[in-house]
Amino acid sequence: MQGKGVVKFFAILMAVVCIYQLSFTWVAHKVENDAQVYAKGDTTKVKAYLDSISTQPVYPLFKHNFQYVKQRELALGLDLQGGMSVTMQISLNELVKKLSNNNQDPAFNQAMAAATVDGVTSQQDYITLFVDEYEKINPNGKLAAIFSTKDNQDHIKFNATNSQVESYLKDLAKTAVQQSYTILNTRIDQFGVANANIQLLPGKDRILIELPGVKEPERVRKLLSGTAKLEFYQTYDNSQVYQLLTNMNGLIAAKIKASKKDTTKAAVSVKATDTKTTAAVKADTSKNKGALSLLNKVQKNAGKDTSALGAKSQFADQYPLFNILKPQMYQGQNGQGELAHGPIVGRAEVKDTAQVNKYLRSPEVRTVIPQSMKFLWSVKPQDKTKIFELYAIKLVGAENGPVLAGDVINDAHNDVDQKGSPEVSMTMNSDGAQKWRTVTAEAAADVNNKQSIAIVLDDNVYTAPVVQNEIAGGTSSISGNFTVEEAKDLANVLKAGRLPAPAHIVTESVVGPSLGQDSINAGLLSSLVGLLVVLVFMIAYYNRAGTVAVVAVIINIFFLMGVLTSLGAVLTMPGVAGIVLTLGISVDANVLIYERVREELALGKSLRIAVADGFKHALSSILDSNISTFLTGLILFTFGTGPIQGFAITLMIGIVTSLFCSLLISRLIFEYMLEKGWDIKFSNPWSSHTFKNANYAFVKNRFKFYIFSSAFIIAGFISMATQGFNYGVDFVGGRTYVMRFATKDVNTETVRKIVDKHLGEGNEVKTFGTDISITTKYLLDKDSPTSDAQVQAALIKALNTNPATHVTEKSIIDYQKVLPTIANGLKKSAALTIIFAIIIISAYILIRFRKWQFSLGAMFATAHDALMVLAFFSIFKDVLPFSLDIDQSFIAAILTVIGYSINDTVVVFDRIREFLNLHHAKTDDPKTVINDAINNTLSRTIITALTVVLILLVLFIFGGDTIRGFSFALLIGVCFGTYSSICVATPIIIDFGKKDLR
Repeated sequence: MQGKGVVKFFAILMAVVCIYQLSFTWVAHKVENDAQVYAKGDTTKVKAYLDSISTQPVYPLFKHNFQYVKQRELALGLDLQGGMSVTMQISLNELVKKLSNNNQDPAFNQAMAAATVDGVTSQQDYITLFVDEYEKINPNGKLAAIFSTKDNQDHIKFNATNSQVESYLKDLAKTAVQQSYTILNTRIDQFGVANANIQLLPGKDRILIELPGVKEPERVRKLLSGTAKLEFYQTYDNSQVYQLLTNMNGLIAAKIKASKKDTTKAAVSVKATDTKTTAAVKADTSKNKGALSLLNKVQKNAGKDTSALGAKSQFADQYPLFNILKPQMYQGQNGQGELAHGPIVGRAEVKDTAQVNKYLRSPEVRTVIPQSMKFLWSVKPQDKTKIFELYAIKLVGAENGPVLAGDVINDAHNDVDQKGSPEVSMTMNSDGAQKWRTVTAEAAADVNNKQSIAIVLDDNVYTAPVVQNEIAGGTSSISGNFTVEEAKDLANVLKAGRLPAPAHIVTESVVGPSLGQDSINAGLLSSLVGLLVVLVFMIAYYNRAGTVAVVAVIINIFFLMGVLTSLGAVLTMPGVAGIVLTLGISVDANVLIYERVREELALGKSLRIAVADGFKHALSSILDSNISTFLTGLILFTFGTGPIQGFAITLMIGIVTSLFCSLLISRLIFEYMLEKGWDIKFSNPWSSHTFKNANYAFVKNRFKFYIFSSAFIIAGFISMATQGFNYGVDFVGGRTYVMRFATKDVNTETVRKIVDKHLGEGNEVKTFGTDISITTKYLLDKDSPTSDAQVQAALIKALNTNPATHVTEKSIIDYQKVLPTIANGLKKSAALTIIFAIIIISAYILIRFRKWQFSLGAMFATAHDALMVLAFFSIFKDVLPFSLDIDQSFIAAILTVIGYSINDTVVVFDRIREFLNLHHAKTDDPKTVINDAINNTLSRTIITALTVVLILLVLFIFGGDTIRGFSFALLIGVCFGTYSSICVATPIIIDFGKKDLR
């Protein structure tokens, strides 16, 4: 073996990297276990403990803090730890309406309504649908006449063509989607969810949001669905507010002291601030000495060692507010603390912001805060910390509000200044420009104390730039220590008022923590049992050589987990299925090699030469079969979402690590064993002659196979037309609740009658393991923020009419909502994805085998397998004791079956190509040659299929209810795939290549 040193180096390097990456998960779990021990079951204490050490070093060797470690642990998906998944649809119809200045043109409004209807089934974007509909309704109409408004006239001239207007609308639609992404991302950051995932769905106006561990879905819905509110505020200077904060601190300290003494009359002597005038918050120079003294105390307390607990406790009692809200200050030239200039009045760690808010909202504190003042937090913490800044905002006007609303912004974009630093350029409309000139003139009036203007979105301060001078004309530049990405985000935020494109929830899934824990247990059990089954089978069948495969498989799983962690991939239940399937792929490569070695040994070659030739001759089949499966994974990743992508990532990484381990690590182990002179056997006595000299008449009986497959598929078509499928909620739309009843004797028929009586006919009730799944379309057509809560309340109320079906909110362990718009789109997308996968893989076969008959055989075989599985799911949909749902996971299973089928087919094709090259004389009958090739590779085909079937049986039995339908589709798909590679794909080659095979 050449390059052994290089292989060893990379293997050792990869092992070290994987150990390092996986160590983060171990350390994070250890810290969390310590938190559980400390808190003794109190979740509030657990959170407080973890927050307190978030910036403390916890990694033994490199001193990484807990926040760093937590971000790099192996992330679990929602189905493994519980949480909430939401898909948001950006309402571009509202954007178009706003850009037209609410134009009342009949053709325009009819086109918008028609485009909205078309969007339910079409895969085209909303703007294209709108323009097409408008031109149908009004063929001679000019869109420029509608969109060339006062605000748009710089971009759309009155004589602009419809295509130019369409291009402009698409640009703004793209910007609106990106803007929504930025705003939603910020809102999620504020929610404080660890390992949250938000991503733009490619080619769609949708955003996928996954929030692991969330226990308040209603709060999440309100947080995500609210309309963005952009505002500009004047600010107070820190020096104007500090004395007010001191007074607040005194009030809070007095209240705490009084509560400790448990007296009803506490003598409190605190000077209150007059709320009738803003003059009360101006700096009082007569109190400078006291202020400086307090600042120095705060500064010294912040620098004290944590061992000085008594001093800290004393300070906390005397200065409860300043103990958690550090004043914005700096060290002067004389070493004393000085107040910093600007609108920032304090800083607090994220764990303390809730307590600061509680102090600020307390009745005694609110009485001393002027009506023209409010406090707002920064939108993000300071770099590489969990410290947020508190701003003092000045309210103006009769309504005590902002100086400007966000709808005055015409445009905003990121740019660079003369020094090449990122900045944001902002342009206002004429009304806004006039007000902006007045506001900036006032802020810049005092040369020695220029004021800041705070840019606020959803009551969070994005930035508060200092106004250097009066700005006329409405065009401004905002500069600061921005990164390019921060400048882009700020530009998107500034356009929130100009581009009102609300985001609505179109799909939603809530997984309860109990179901998540069930999935974890099922996933671990299925993985371990699957691994054990593979190891036992390989050793039993291949003797000592099987132990090499065992070692290679274990190393493969180790590498796979390490790579998944290093890439930041999220492990889902379908991902666990991908890991289990990777075992089969890894074993397949070893089986191919071992069968080749056995053939070489049968020819009388020495063990060393047989091993070398076995690896050499199996390489082509291994590469072709794994590349075709990898292409399937790539298609799944490209067109899939959420858990399907998790499965695809695991599958693709598993293929790469399997190739490395099977071709290189296994070879290294064999070389070592040969150098040591070990006796390596590739079979046991009972398995040495299995399928040897097999001579089954596959080619002769091909028409029987045609009849069987055709009959089954035709029966499937009839069943599809008459009784259809059991569609999952993501293909029909609706709300699905998985209910865990207190008693296990509740049956589906009882539940169905109750739900139909109170929520109307057409509900679907079925078993989900030991639980019951209820799908309803009740109030699905009502797009209201409260509709989800209404349906849930109605369902619980209905079930509680019968004591046997009594439930509470905690009985709902899983929840999913899909609107019909998404459901119809998914159906079409799923069909196109399967067709695309078949075409891509067939094209690869054509390139590799250079004969169209092979490509055609592969295409027929893959289509055959997909149709056979579909037929089975329709014919037996109400026969089996578990549900056969057609959903997104089923599509993932179909595509995986296609990949496996091609994997199997390619191995057979490879041997056929080899035999045809060896036996191409005129006297050689191609049918006989091909039949011999099939029989020659029969051992590999059956052993691999048997191994994968055993693994999938384990997955089906132990994998849990969430993937039972998925694993069953894979199980029957592998059986059909093995059958088609021998009995369908190969006969197609013969019948379409009678004159072209030699």
